[in-house]
Parts: sequence; C-alpha cells; structure tokens
Amino acid sequence: MCGIITFNDPTVLDKKGTINAMMEMIRHRGPNVQGGGEYINSELAMGFCRLSIIDLKGGAQPLYNEDNSVVITFNGEIYNYQSLREELLAKGHVFRTKADTEVLLHGYEEWGMAGTLSRVRGMFAYLLWDENKKTLFGARDFFGIKPLYYYHEGQTFIVGSEIKAFLKHPNFKKELNTEAVKPYLMNQYNDMNETFFKGVYKFPAGHWFEFHDNEMQVHEYWDAKYDIDQRRDEDATVEAIDKTVVDSVHLHNIADVPVGSFLSEGVDSSYVTSVLKPKEVFSVNFDNGPFNEASVAKELADDNGLNFNEITVTGDDAFRDFAEMQYHMDEPDGNPSVIPLWYLCQLARRKVTVVLSGEGADELFAGYVNYGMHTKKMVVKVFASGLRKLPRGIRHSLGRGIKKLPAFPGKVHLYTWTAAPSEYYVGESVIYDPDQPTIFTSDQANGILQAKYQNDHTVHQMYQADFAKVQDAEPVKQMQYIDLHHFMLNDILQKADKISMAHSLELRVPFLDRDVAELANSIPSKMLLNTKDTKYAFRKAAGKHLPADWANRPKLGFPVPVKTWLREADYCDQVRALFEEDWVADLFDQKQLVQLLQDNFDEKVDARRQIWTVYTFLTWYKLYFIDWANTLAKYEHVQPDVKALMDSGKLI
Repeated sequence: MCGIITFNDPTVLDKKGTINAMMEMIRHRGPNVQGGGEYINSELAMGFCRLSIIDLKGGAQPLYNEDNSVVITFNGEIYNYQSLREELLAKGHVFRTKADTEVLLHGYEEWGMAGTLSRVRGMFAYLLWDENKKTLFGARDFFGIKPLYYYHEGQTFIVGSEIKAFLKHPNFKKELNTEAVKPYLMNQYNDMNETFFKGVYKFPAGHWFEFHDNEMQVHEYWDAKYDIDQRRDEDATVEAIDKTVVDSVHLHNIADVPVGSFLSEGVDSSYVTSVLKPKEVFSVNFDNGPFNEASVAKELADDNGLNFNEITVTGDDAFRDFAEMQYHMDEPDGNPSVIPLWYLCQLARRKVTVVLSGEGADELFAGYVNYGMHTKKMVVKVFASGLRKLPRGIRHSLGRGIKKLPAFPGKVHLYTWTAAPSEYYVGESVIYDPDQPTIFTSDQANGILQAKYQNDHTVHQMYQADFAKVQDAEPVKQMQYIDLHHFMLNDILQKADKISMAHSLELRVPFLDRDVAELANSIPSKMLLNTKDTKYAFRKAAGKHLPADWANRPKLGFPVPVKTWLREADYCDQVRALFEEDWVADLFDQKQLVQLLQDNFDEKVDARRQIWTVYTFLTWYKLYFIDWANTLAKYEHVQPDVKALMDSGKLI
C-alpha cells in the first residue's frame, strides 16, 4: 500500500525537484524511509512513497524489468500474485523481488495490460512506463478501491493517488469546479466524474489507459454483469457464498506485517472477523450514543479469544479533528461515518499495519433497506412479492398508479416493488425512514445557493446512464449496480482509502473481490432480499461461523450522534461561526443558512443531514481555497502515532 504520482510535461525542467515536492504531499501514504523513490527521463517523472506490506526488504519501487525498459509504480495488493508469479517464472521471466508488484510488471510483458488485468485479484492503481513504446500505461481496480486521479491541460498530464499532490506542480491551476457544488449538496459526496478541482477527473474503476504523444486512450476491462444462475437451490447458494467469502478472506490475510480487523455488531465485519480470527480487533463507540456497538462486539471477540481494542469518541474529539479529516479526503464528504473511521484507523495503527473491513457486502448481497424493505408488516411484504411477478409493463403501470394515490401504510413498499427503479431510486440521497431526514432536493439546493452555483442537475438524472446499462436486469440488481457505481465508488471507498492512508494503514475489503462479486451477481434477488430479510442467503452463510443472533442483526452502519451534537450549544455555535464567516456569502444565502441551523437547534425542523453536508463543504473549502498555507502547515504530516513507530525503528 503506497502513494503514486506521475507527470508528463516537457515544460518542467526541474523534474526531480517537482516530483519530490509532489511526493511529500502524500508521504502519509508511504512513510517508510526505505523502498520509495523516483524515476525520471526526458518524457516524465514518476514518484513512489512506500508502506511496506509484502517483501519488506526487497519490494522497493519504482521497479524495473530485466533490461530496464519497463518501469512500474503500484499502489495496492494483488492477492493471487503467488500463483501468477509461478506461471511467469515458468515462462522464463526473471524476478528481482518477492513482492506482488512484479507480477504486474512481467504480466504486462507476457500478456499486455488487458491480459494481466483479466488474471489478477486485488485492489490496485498502478502506472507503468514502456520506454520502447514511449507510452505511459495505468489501471484502476475492478471496484475503485484504490483512488486514481488525472489532470490533462495543454502539455501537462498528471496522474496519481491524491489530488493534493497535484497542487505542487507548477503548471497545475487550482480552481473550484462550480458545477460540483449543487450535486454534492444533494448526495453528501461528489458523484461527478470531474472532481471539485476544475480539470481533475477520477479515473474510472475497471478501466486502464495508455498515454502517448499527449493523448489518452481509455479501455474498460471489467464491469458487473448479472447472469442469474437458476440451477443452485438455497442450500447450494449458501454453500457457494461461504466458500467464496472464506477463500477471499484467507487471500486478504497474506502479508508480512500484522493484520487485524474492524469489528462492529453487524454481520459484515463479524463474518470477516470470525473467519479471519486475527489477534487484534478494533471497535469504536460514542460517549453519547445513539447506539453502543462496542460492548456487543466485545462479546464476539471474547468468544473467539481475540484481543478487543475499543475507543470512545466525544463530540469535542470530532469537532477538534474534523478539519483534518476533510483535508485528507481531498474532496468534501458529508457522510458522518468519516468520523468513527478516523478514530478506528488511529486505534488500529498502533498495533497493526493492515486491517480488514466489511465494506461491499450490502451492495453485493442486497443489504440496504432502500432496495425494498420499507415495511415491517408481513401481509404487505407478501402482497408486494406477488405483484413483482406480474409482467414488467403491467407492473410498472401499477407502480405509477400507486405513486399517485394518497399516503397510506405500506404505500412506499408497494410502490418500490412495482415501479421501475430508474423512476425512483436515488441511492442514499433519499432514505425512506422518518428517523433519517433527506439531504437537499434539487429545488432546496438551488434555493440556498448563490446564482453562480445553481443549475438544473438532479440526482435522478445523474443515474440514468447507468440504469440504461442494466435495464434488463432484475429490479434489485439494477439498484445494486447504481450503488456500486455511485455510493460505493464515490463515497464509501473514497473515505475508506483516504482516512486509513492518512494513518499509514492498509485497509482491505474482502467482500469487494472479483470472485465474490461474480458469484453474488449470479444469485437471484429473491434469495437475497425477500419477505424474511435483507442479505438473506448471505446471512445464512455467515451463520456457519456466527451465533444465530449475530447473523441476523440489522444493519446500523456507523451511527454518529450528529443530531445530538447540533442541538448542543457549544457545537452549534462552532457550526454557526463557520456559517457566518464573510466569504460564505459568496457561496450561499447566508441568512437562510444560519436560520436553518437555528431552526434545527430549536427543534422546529430536523435538518441535521442538510446542515452537516454544508458544514462539511465549508470546512473543506476553507482548507483548500481560503486558508491553504495554514492548512499545509497544520495537517500535512505523518500522524504522530506512525512517527513514533518510525522513530523507534519499527518502520524502516
């Protein structure tokens, strides 16, 4: 796990000085004092910061092939590298290291980019320069677990792990992408391909590129497909899930450093932990609720003889460190789960270098209530299941009719089980739960923004291109596809990578494995979401390793007491102080914004998601566009806990 950065720019004469300045901006991703470096030629400069995981002494990068004509920098892990290494050795390739990086290098020589990517299992972003072809190649993993950004303006091409490194390039123009502000307010994260920095784009997951003569060509190598296997019965499906998950967890345990796992009271992390059985597990809790997951998680850890590590977070902690969290995110992310993840990673890094987590199970095995679990009344569930068996055209017409009816118990459930998902599904932007208020609608966002930032974008419009790709799939599969390419890609995985790497910690996600995904995508939706539960077959597979009550626990996520904080005077005043800064009026209707905060404090409305989304954006904007010099001085460093390990000689 590392940080990579490369630029191609003939106008930059001091390539060494520039690439090293850029590398220092992502030193937190790879703080090991040995194993990193740069490669520079007349065309480009490549930089690498290393966090040693496999082949601690021999896995230095950039790494070269036998005749030094091909060089690679790689961020991530290839979990099946050992079998690929044996295959390449048999074909005559000479390996200089025992690291997984080298299978990508020799794989390119033997199979090309597409052939290599069809063989690997892992999480990765890598860049490869072929001196003979004068071409830069790059790829991002199947799901986008590892980040990769690029900027191409004139003769300047930059590509790397984090945007903040781009800011040190002399020809990079830092400018706010005004088009991103409103969509962010509706989503709580940036769901556009272009980032909040004008001209900087997220390289798409499941794709690779070639850059030659100042032109970039992009190729897709993988996407989710939904070819349903009707031959497996329920028992066979449960067995297949468990076998594939267990295999993936074991592969994700390959490392030459200590490996631990996150553990909450939910089924996802507990399934991983019960299979992995690491020495150390880690959990987080808040001093004022709303739930206490840590005490329940400790029971499972104790039952399995695991060392349970817990941290309790206060509101003072969260507000003190929140700006640093958003600095590391590169773009604002209003999902409050950034906060517990920060402290979990901080805690884990004191004892391990690698940690496994449960991200991806909900998207692959239908765990979200928004996929169609909007009632607890069994009679409504059974009736809706029957309606879903109607021919598609009749069912969709019925759904549109139900939508027009006055509100009644079970209406939302019946509507979402009959209408086409493309007509209503907007991921996490709308949660059909009275205890979870929505973020901003399109009209609400326009109403609070200054004219420069208003536009006609809606979340619904942003999903239509992806819905078109899976229009023939089962309704639940369509929603899973949307979440995999939006919420998972641009929110969950972004914070998982950025927050863990801020602490020089490698976070692995064994559910987001190609084999696991291809199995999950072949399972009929009725075995995943039905009248009995969400993730039905997945829970039964987990039950092979967990007590029955654990396998059937409802999803809680990372519950964060934002509602409580915003109604406590000290924290509300901190938010108000930011809302009232002069520069905020250039972005928002400041009077309306402050009034919304006050109304929420007075309990006239529940606007916690709206307020937190704006607070997050303004925190981030101040860091990068108002007070950048102080931001760098305060936040760009290797974390103190990691620095202590370096000073003690435990990080070499």
